[in-house]
Amino acid sequence: MQDCPAPDRHTKSPRFQMPPDACDCHAHVFGPQARYPFSPQRSYTPEDCTVEDYERLLATLGIDRAVIVHGGAHGTDNEVTLNALERMGARARGIVVLPPGSSHAQRHRMHDLGIRGYRMSTVVGGGVGFDQLEALSAEAKEMGWHLVLHFKHANELIELAPRIQAQHVDYVLDHLARIRGDEGLDSPAFGTLARLLDTGHAWVKLASLYRLSSQAYPHADMLPMIHRVVQMWPDRIIWGSNWPHPICPVSMPNDGDLVDLIPLWVPDAAARQKVLVDNPARLYSF
Repeated sequence: MQDCPAPDRHTKSPRFQMPPDACDCHAHVFGPQARYPFSPQRSYTPEDCTVEDYERLLATLGIDRAVIVHGGAHGTDNEVTLNALERMGARARGIVVLPPGSSHAQRHRMHDLGIRGYRMSTVVGGGVGFDQLEALSAEAKEMGWHLVLHFKHANELIELAPRIQAQHVDYVLDHLARIRGDEGLDSPAFGTLARLLDTGHAWVKLASLYRLSSQAYPHADMLPMIHRVVQMWPDRIIWGSNWPHPICPVSMPNDGDLVDLIPLWVPDAAARQKVLVDNPARLYSF
């Protein structure tokens, strides 16, 4: 179990101005621990980073909508995420970490609060792994939800791809499927990503790519993969801040700097409208 460094709480005001109804599709809230204890099975321990903290960040960044992805520090107790959705109201959606078998009443309560998917991970302890893929796919399809797949290594995407394609449910590949900049366009993992995006069920999330780069900001080694995805599949991309950046093995980024990468990643204004507004509205039913 590792202690996480705190996020940079001195958020810069970005130079890039977000369009109306832009959505941060990947953020976590943690605590306060006195009300929402951390899981004993967790693999990391963050500071309290509350929904109130996050709302202040959104105001500074000029972002209207948000998706709260349930963080691994809270295990499969999703109450902190559900509380955040209740507080934020119609501007927020969420992703839960929950094993299969919850009641219809539980799932419909979560749906009414804004939950739109299940997350599975090989990165964090105390959560739900890919052994539950088929069962959660069936529940997601029933609810009109999707899956969020969080890989530790990009080669896991190659191994999981046949099982993913057999589910016929939408799924989001977190953090560019964890393909590193030094792997790049010619890697087997990127080839698999491309084939999955061609199926019309896959989405790719551009978030926390600073962890995948071998270069300092602005992480130019990630640009060939980002630009290829934007060029070929602009209708299947979403963006996220990854605030408060748990399990961050590199220098802690400032969220204002991350927002200023958006026009570098997506130079075309029409494509940015899709990535920041239209695609999230479609995926999360805003």
